[in-house]
Amino acid sequence: MHPKRKQKLFIILGLLSLAAIAIGLTLYALRSNVNLFFSPVQIADGDAPVGRQIRAGGMVKEGSVERDDENLDVVFTVTDYVDDLEVRYSGILPDLFREGQGVVVVGELSESGHFEANEVMAKHDENYMPKEVAEALEDSGYSPEDYGVKVEGAD
Repeated sequence: MHPKRKQKLFIILGLLSLAAIAIGLTLYALRSNVNLFFSPVQIADGDAPVGRQIRAGGMVKEGSVERDDENLDVVFTVTDYVDDLEVRYSGILPDLFREGQGVVVVGELSESGHFEANEVMAKHDENYMPKEVAEALEDSGYSPEDYGVKVEGAD
């Protein structure tokens, strides 16, 4: 092998090594910022990590919203009609938040099994449902289009 070819080969291998290291470091730095979505049934099965920021979603269970009179603390239940997840949130809820509507919450699952939410996102009109919530409902046997009819028969 000629010295010129050998030099080019080392340069190319060096650049590829640097690119691989840069990509690896970038992916390592970004992994802590990934918010994975879990439905209540996945959380009940133990699939969700405890103490790590995740997203959870489903429908706000009818009659489950409890507001504290002294402060902005709210406790409510998110359901996918198979399992329920108790959510605790301190703050102002979105205007469209109400029982029987789709919601996605961002926060951490505690050791005791309830969800400490940092952020609550509610659907914005009658026809919209977050993609993750729709998929979670379909996985548990409910169609997002007619969830209201099926819920009446589920209780």
